[in-house]
Amino acid sequence: MSAINIKPHSVILFQGNSITDAGRSRRSISPNNPDGLGYGYPRLIADQLLTEYPDHFLQIYNRGVSGDRIRDLAQRWQNDSLRLLPDIISLLIGVNDTWNYLYMGMGSDPRDYKKVYRKILQDTHQELPDIQFILCEPFVLITGEVSEEWLSDINERQEITRELAGDFNGVVVPFQSALDQSAQDISPNKLLDDGVHPTDLGHHILADCWIEAVLG
Repeated sequence: MSAINIKPHSVILFQGNSITDAGRSRRSISPNNPDGLGYGYPRLIADQLLTEYPDHFLQIYNRGVSGDRIRDLAQRWQNDSLRLLPDIISLLIGVNDTWNYLYMGMGSDPRDYKKVYRKILQDTHQELPDIQFILCEPFVLITGEVSEEWLSDINERQEITRELAGDFNGVVVPFQSALDQSAQDISPNKLLDDGVHPTDLGHHILADCWIEAVLG
């Protein structure tokens, strides 16, 4: 696990599914645009980074797409990620693979998930040799749509995420641990309203977890 070096003029990209998307505007594509960053954890993190590094002229983008599985992400990776020439990529993906795999037979099994995820990271590193990866654990809490049967599958994808972060010298953001800890004192549905999608409080917990993991 390495520290992330946020240099002046860094391009920081948030990628993932609906949790990252968080209602972002597709019309607001310029960096640091509040509407383009959505209302979730990427916007909260961006606000903090722009405040902490006022002279760095950071360019922060959100390109999360609701419903994405790992293969959906791979299909749009060139246009939605590499084309922006990011210096830092924060990636959260996996829960839709679990959801679809368990109930609809449309997601990837963990082995396929790992294969496609690794190729995304390899291709990115080949094109952008100085890229820094921040890999966020996919997560669930048992409430709403989520039952016990989700846990072994999502846990395997979390382990894959940690393994890939190690292989690519990235930082792991332990979202599951942060939510589990909060759920000891707060009802899970107050954090993830259906067991998957964060509430406003949930997004704040994710943002705090990210900042601690990435900036210390």
